[in-house]
Amino acid sequence: MRRVVITGLGVFSSCGTDVESFFSNLSRGQSGIRRIQQFDPSQLSVQIAAEVPNYQPAEYFPQKRLDILDRFAQFALLSARQAMQSSGLEVREEERPRFGAVIGSGMGGAQGLDEGYLNLYARQATRLHPFTIPKIMHNAPVSQICMEYSAQGPSFTTATACSSSGHAIGEAFRLIKFGLADIMLAGGTDAPITYGMMRSWESVRVLANGNGEPSRSCRPFSADREGMVIGEGAAALVLEELEHARRRRAPILAELCGFGMTADAGHITQPTVEGPARAIRAALEEAAVNADDVDYINAHGTGTRLNDPTETVIIKNVFGEAARRIPVSSTKSMHGHVMGATGAVELVATVLAVQRGVIPPTANYTTPDPECDLDYVPNQARDVPVRIALSNSFAFGGLNAVLLVRRWE
Repeated sequence: MRRVVITGLGVFSSCGTDVESFFSNLSRGQSGIRRIQQFDPSQLSVQIAAEVPNYQPAEYFPQKRLDILDRFAQFALLSARQAMQSSGLEVREEERPRFGAVIGSGMGGAQGLDEGYLNLYARQATRLHPFTIPKIMHNAPVSQICMEYSAQGPSFTTATACSSSGHAIGEAFRLIKFGLADIMLAGGTDAPITYGMMRSWESVRVLANGNGEPSRSCRPFSADREGMVIGEGAAALVLEELEHARRRRAPILAELCGFGMTADAGHITQPTVEGPARAIRAALEEAAVNADDVDYINAHGTGTRLNDPTETVIIKNVFGEAARRIPVSSTKSMHGHVMGATGAVELVATVLAVQRGVIPPTANYTTPDPECDLDYVPNQARDVPVRIALSNSFAFGGLNAVLLVRRWE
């Protein structure tokens, strides 16, 4: 089987709109959570989110192009541009049929959908913008990326809620591994901070309300956690077949070695232990890695009452006594839950942890929970060598994706 390496990274998030600022903020425990600015949230019971600050689309795209780009597609393109630039990749004409893209999105064009319904039902519009469907369709970002980079290989969208980009990256990895592509742009994007989406999430009753200090409202694994915080943004990675990367002397950031995906086949919102545990074991098995060899786990870690103790049990189930020595952190404490983009955003953080030997903390940690008794790297980043790391994504609907990366040596 062919080996797959990561040669480019891009991220556009509330914690930073480039890789360096993103990881610097994560390492300092700097939260991107604040009061919503895109619209007046005063009628909401939850008025906070992890928004990209001061985002002005016209600074990045001409107006003519913005007419067909929903916010989630804009973020996808911006992260893809960073990833391509950082990889130094220039795809030759003859390589294009083996160059593809897989981009995950849980919510699709939420902004365009919200605006469309506002125009129809509140403003009594009799017709909508002619590009409404091309803007809001889930595959808009991957199609726009393919057009921008003339990627003509296997390309598609994954939509598995919070695991969307974990599945996207895993499927891109497999396409290269099994010889169907040589280069893939993979990642995820979502921009779900709209009035309608926030009202919908309020009804699920899993959100932190942000009373007091919004930036400290997401406290994964802490006994006083209130819930998760909705985020927005995108992340992208350039994946290459090892020999292709070597031939062009590409900067190899890490090796992507394993991917596990499973279904709980249980409850639509409540996670099981068995399903995610099988996904972790599958990633370990594909990578031929023993449980004792894992140095870091980037947890799903939503900060909800149910998720955090369940994920703790999952990790103990797989790793046994070793679970207590493995650092586990949730970067959602800073960039929020970026829905379908979360897996990609967190894999970028995981790759950088492996490459730089810096584990980002679980920010805002206050009080230990007896049900959450692992090493959650509370509040302070940790400088330690990381050779092998996992990134967990466990979605509503019980669809799980786990990615394993190894330091390139």
